[in-house]
Amino acid sequence: MSKRDDVIEAMIAETKKLNLSISDDLIKKVTIGLGPVIYNKGTSIVACGKPKELETIKNNFLKKKLGLTNSDEELDEAIKEVCEQLGSSNRSKYRVHFYALLAMKFKKESIYA
Repeated sequence: MSKRDDVIEAMIAETKKLNLSISDDLIKKVTIGLGPVIYNKGTSIVACGKPKELETIKNNFLKKKLGLTNSDEELDEAIKEVCEQLGSSNRSKYRVHFYALLAMKFKKESIYA
């Protein structure tokens, strides 16, 4: 197995552990879509307590990648919901899960087709 396959397997296992309703296929596609970000502990995890990082997710992922034109307030609320869904006590909010949940929330899973 390749290093990427190992990460995909770990993300699928973590999805099940967190009881998230994300398909294995979407986990695989989001992981591949993130590229080298998945190999670095600092970039593979989202820090919900860092407003600058959440702003980057809003602008670069939600607006650019997903092409959303929703209001900033609506996008901020969606990001907040995903932070809460992944758990305030969970210190490892993986970017793979974060992006998959946002894509599902806005029904944009097809971006990974």
